[in-house]
Amino acid sequence: MAKALLAVVVVAVAAVLELGLVGANFQDQCDITWEPQNAKMTEGGDHLTLSLVSNSSGCMLRTKKQFIYGSVSTRIQLVKGNSAGTVTTYYTSSIGDKHDEIDFEFLGNSSGLPYTFHTNVFADGVGSREMQFRPWWFVDSIPIRVFRNHEKEGVPFPTKRPMYAFSSIWAAEDWATQGGRVKTDWTKAPFVAEYRDIGLNVCECPGSGSGSSSSSNSTSGDAEDPACAQRCATSDHWYAAEGLCQLSDKQLRQMKAVQLGYTIYDYCADAQAKGRPVPPECSMPQY
Repeated sequence: MAKALLAVVVVAVAAVLELGLVGANFQDQCDITWEPQNAKMTEGGDHLTLSLVSNSSGCMLRTKKQFIYGSVSTRIQLVKGNSAGTVTTYYTSSIGDKHDEIDFEFLGNSSGLPYTFHTNVFADGVGSREMQFRPWWFVDSIPIRVFRNHEKEGVPFPTKRPMYAFSSIWAAEDWATQGGRVKTDWTKAPFVAEYRDIGLNVCECPGSGSGSSSSSNSTSGDAEDPACAQRCATSDHWYAAEGLCQLSDKQLRQMKAVQLGYTIYDYCADAQAKGRPVPPECSMPQY
């Protein structure tokens, strides 16, 4: 997936988000690294809820495995009803200051108003590559974003550091909903995100960081692991297949249609419109 581009895919029916569908077990595959009292596993670990109970007490899940290449999938039912000021996340990240990260954040809203899909990419600790989307009524295996590998042109790309997969729920009423104008109604707490079907199909690269804090960006981080990255990138597993290095013609048409109709923020367009320096990748081939 990360060999030549990153394809961000969201699948949803109403408030149910499906990022792949490979069955596994949260209890066996994951640890709760922040506020474990706010997590609840049932059905032998096949079903999980993470709760936000106050503005300082949410919850975080982290996979036990670290990896560079592969696929991580789960189904998420976001907070129902009035979710203003809440953020539910699903992302991969290495540990440390110069971390790599591929980020989904689902920004809550008032009852009846749509979530915002917030995406970002970090490489060598540099992010600010946000794109945001409004969801359409039905989302079905449609890629919404690509971040190509332009390392040869000097643009960092997240294929060096072992990453965990994370999911969390936390409070951000100062900015998450309509720029912070709509605050969280704490009388509605707890706010609950529900999970099923965690799937890990990855090339494991164990790193050195403990990652035990509530933040995935702890300063005691993982170094680059070029040997493992090279082994995974050149393996005969599916995630090293040449066909995963680009979207199909159908996927490309779908993504362009989504970006044309539902993008509400693009860091490249924003920099250009405001006369700021435009990141170099913005003028390079995007697909």
